[in-house]
Amino acid sequence: MKRVDVAVIGAGMAGAGMAAELAPHCSVLILEAEAQPGYHSTGRSAAFWSESYGGPLVQPLTSASRPFLSDGGFLKPRGAIHVADAEGDEALRALADEFGGVLELRPLDRRALASTISGLREGWDRGLAEPSCADIDVGGLHAAYLKAARQAGAQLITDARVKEIEHRGGRWRIATSNGEVEAATIVNAAGAWADEVATLAGARPLGIRPYRRTMVQLRVAPEVPPDLPVVIDALGRFYFKPESGRLWLSPHDEIPCEASDCAPEELDIAVAIDRLQGVVDWQVERVEHSWAGLRSFAPDRVPVYGFAPEAADFFWCAGQGGFGIQTAPAASKLAAALLLERDPDPAVAHIDPAPYAPGRFTN
Repeated sequence: MKRVDVAVIGAGMAGAGMAAELAPHCSVLILEAEAQPGYHSTGRSAAFWSESYGGPLVQPLTSASRPFLSDGGFLKPRGAIHVADAEGDEALRALADEFGGVLELRPLDRRALASTISGLREGWDRGLAEPSCADIDVGGLHAAYLKAARQAGAQLITDARVKEIEHRGGRWRIATSNGEVEAATIVNAAGAWADEVATLAGARPLGIRPYRRTMVQLRVAPEVPPDLPVVIDALGRFYFKPESGRLWLSPHDEIPCEASDCAPEELDIAVAIDRLQGVVDWQVERVEHSWAGLRSFAPDRVPVYGFAPEAADFFWCAGQGGFGIQTAPAASKLAAALLLERDPDPAVAHIDPAPYAPGRFTN
């Protein structure tokens, strides 16, 4: 049996980031249910970084992550345009009001939109440019975190699905499909399985629910310009971006589902294409690839970082929705400081951890 200070359950971006931050200070073991880390949500990302995504309580984590991501070469300039038809006009104004004075969001009229988005159909007359939006190297960031964790002494065990968790003598005994582990503290970074892990440990589930998000890779004509910004509907009905000469498109769906190896459904692919063709006059020549990933949200759609009120050695790092990758550097530093009971890194010292505490669901 392996004995460590901290067992991190889940080796996606959340678990890898936490392990990298914790390993220089204590012994860490990462338990991953799959044969390879990052198989689920981390490996199925749309791979863009947007400071406006997730709302005002997510934005500080995203913005604070930028220096780390930029210095590490994980961001590439892309830019985004939030577009609205008549239905979405109010949502576009709300977005501008929500982040006014915090982010640079420049109004765009019909002429400016049409000059950037070729073939834009009539009725799409309003927009906001978000120039700070960038492509993010998800695989590179995830690999860098796992490497940093290993170099600091952390171990990774794959094919280790958690089957039983018992608290005995002040320590956790974790039985997995690949052996047993004993740890003083558990970090629940299990993503869509976070409530399931909590239940196994006797901690109170928080109501974290997984939702399916569909992505489609299309060949379109004319070919997508490589410098096209990410185009995001103000009402959340679609987004699309260029990727290696193809178009990545999502209907921005959130379909409740069980925690699983989810797959795209034909109806959702058809909805995505229909919405695209309502925005631009491009011809869809072929659906080349499609996939789906899980996005897991707490009931208030704000991530959860902190010790469970009923279990002082059970730490939540979950409920990160679709913004867990773009916030990973700041979230990992903030969460690690909470777990280690240390002063936070200067990069996140200005961020109040209280809104992310799991205890908020007991009030």
